[in-house]
Amino acid sequence: MSLQLDIRPIRAFSGGSEITEQAVAAYVAKYATKAAESTGTLDRRIVELADLDRNGVPDHARHLIKACKALDPLYPERRLWAWAHMLGFRGHFSSKSRRYSTTLTTLRQVRADFRAAQEREALGLDDIEPDTVLVLADWQYAGHGHTPGESALAASIARDIQLNRQTAREALHDQLAQEGATP
Repeated sequence: MSLQLDIRPIRAFSGGSEITEQAVAAYVAKYATKAAESTGTLDRRIVELADLDRNGVPDHARHLIKACKALDPLYPERRLWAWAHMLGFRGHFSSKSRRYSTTLTTLRQVRADFRAAQEREALGLDDIEPDTVLVLADWQYAGHGHTPGESALAASIARDIQLNRQTAREALHDQLAQEGATP
């Protein structure tokens, strides 16, 4: 087995033959999604081994899923059978460990802070402290409830609805009485 390495610097917004961070992201995304779909597993939990036959799961994935079922009683805390549709792996393909690296939450926060700084700079507000609350609009009291005319109209509509319901009930009562039924 030969080992192949391609070591080149990654540069943001590079204009030459060097690999850009966008190219690396595209490469990782391509193979991350390719690996997920090429295993031939299911996109939902497996209830019984017969699900493998019904869904035509390939032999390699079938063996790994059966191994998850066999090992589940030995390692109950890992819940291998519950996650057999993902070959026993119950995380995101790019999960981070607090002890080893960083978390996705931390990465999202760093990205949000960076975008907020970019937005402040674009708006010419880069000298404002990040924790400052900036009010870009104001609220004014516009009143409450209906105007006197709207109140009269709403009351009239409510009376009409009540009258229509009473009329319908009386008509139903009369119809049942004519048919000899007891209302």
